[in-house]
Amino acid sequence: MSIAQLIDRARSQGRTVLTEIESKQVLEEAGILTVKARLAASAQDAVAAARELGFPAVLKIVSPDVTHKTDVGGVRLGLKSPEEVATAFDEIKAAVKRNQPDARIEGVSVQAMARPGIEVIIGMTKDPQFGPVLMFGLGGVLVEVLNDVSFRIVPLEPRDARQMVREIKGLPLLQGVRNQPPADLAALERILLRLSAFVDKHPEIEELDLNPVFAYEDGAVAVDARIVVS
Repeated sequence: MSIAQLIDRARSQGRTVLTEIESKQVLEEAGILTVKARLAASAQDAVAAARELGFPAVLKIVSPDVTHKTDVGGVRLGLKSPEEVATAFDEIKAAVKRNQPDARIEGVSVQAMARPGIEVIIGMTKDPQFGPVLMFGLGGVLVEVLNDVSFRIVPLEPRDARQMVREIKGLPLLQGVRNQPPADLAALERILLRLSAFVDKHPEIEELDLNPVFAYEDGAVAVDARIVVS
């Protein structure tokens, strides 16, 4: 399904927020590597998807009304068997209904657990004066705790992407500390440049978050994604 079709489908359903699965489809079309996910409407669907994608599996709630999945009990990690996946599916739905009763639940996303990497965040918002602005920083909970981020106005030039990655205070973590391998900074720069070109081409995108992106020695992959359209 094309980007335009995904956006039209969301609008027809009264949504402005693309699901994680839809967002990843959009990003793949933009040339950004993501961890593949499947939508499961039942525990049986979740088990089938986990068998297809591989164990250990990760399950996450899919709802246009849930922004922080972990806060409402909507995430289960490291599921090693079909039985654990089926149990986690039921637990996630029950937890979300308990913690956010009004949330519309479309199902649960299923994906293979990505190998650990350095977590970074890449995002986009629209400034009333300057238009689309890209953000880069340390990801996961660190983005909220440290607020260590850099910004540039779209469209980016290669030097902009290079500077964004290197001007955050957490750069030593990306360069490798205490015998930890360094992250592939060039891969992070490519994501920034591809995202810049993508949002410049699609003005209907209002917000975009890739958090976390796992940065490795040999590339980077978006583990979770969220896109808001006008």
